[in-house]
Amino acid sequence: MKHLNYTRHQGFSLIELFIALAVGLGLLSGVLSVFVSMKTTTKETSTYGELQENGRFALSVLSDDLLRQDFWGDYVGTFDLANLNGAALSAPGNDCQGDGINNATFPVAAGHFRALWGETAASANPMGCFATSASAKTGSDILQLKRVISSPVLPADISADNYYLITNIGDGELFDGGDTVPSVDNSQIWEYQHHVYYVTEQVQGTISVPVLMQGRLTNSMTFSPIIDGIEMIRFMYGVDTTDDGIVNAFISADNMTEALWNNATNSNILAVKIYVLARSVLPDNKYTNSNTYQLGDIQFVPNDNFRRLLFSSTVTLFNARVDSW
Repeated sequence: MKHLNYTRHQGFSLIELFIALAVGLGLLSGVLSVFVSMKTTTKETSTYGELQENGRFALSVLSDDLLRQDFWGDYVGTFDLANLNGAALSAPGNDCQGDGINNATFPVAAGHFRALWGETAASANPMGCFATSASAKTGSDILQLKRVISSPVLPADISADNYYLITNIGDGELFDGGDTVPSVDNSQIWEYQHHVYYVTEQVQGTISVPVLMQGRLTNSMTFSPIIDGIEMIRFMYGVDTTDDGIVNAFISADNMTEALWNNATNSNILAVKIYVLARSVLPDNKYTNSNTYQLGDIQFVPNDNFRRLLFSSTVTLFNARVDSW
């Protein structure tokens, strides 16, 4: 008789199963923790990268424009209607009017023509040219400047949609691109520009996004958003009150006087400090921002869920001391 030998196979006990499950859950928890941490870090890095890009771009745009404010091509005299040929130009459509009696797009026969001016927005439309759908963010600054584009244009390239300055060293005349070009000896032609910068809030989906706006002169003042996520801009104006070519104080637009804006009483605005506060477009509910941001002479404490970066730079105004020679 043959005997069959049976091999007995023993499985895992209940205790061993629980131990294996516990070890597996621990490993899975660790992997998930690393994954969530990496995802959070990647999101934060991406957000700060976007803030860096937006803030530096805004700072570059404002700096480049300030460097060229009050530039009038070959003309080296004081830029006002009394020293230019021809009559005053009619105001363009949707003209932006800053404070002062001579602070619109073109110079008029009264007061000092302001090529640089600013204010802190206290209302939705302080200059009379902002659309209702793009009102100014109160507490943020407005910057207005006038100049000509740095490269001269040929007569064949003149557009009826723009305004121009034809000038030599001592004479100049403003004209509409749709009109006959004035005659000025040994002259060049430059496109005339009037720029306005301010911050507005735009609704994008279910959130409100701060946006830096730029106003630009064609046959009228037209505005367009240029950079998302710019929450606040502020400027401190470096003033020389002793006419020695040295900045004595940096003053906010709130505290600038008529005489300082007009470069009167031997004063000149020689430099501008720029502050740009960039904000993330989307909030992060796992993050609370209670930082203090110092923008010149004011502090901003948000206490919300948006990430921010503050940028600043100082621009020397190279055309500030060449009003007359």
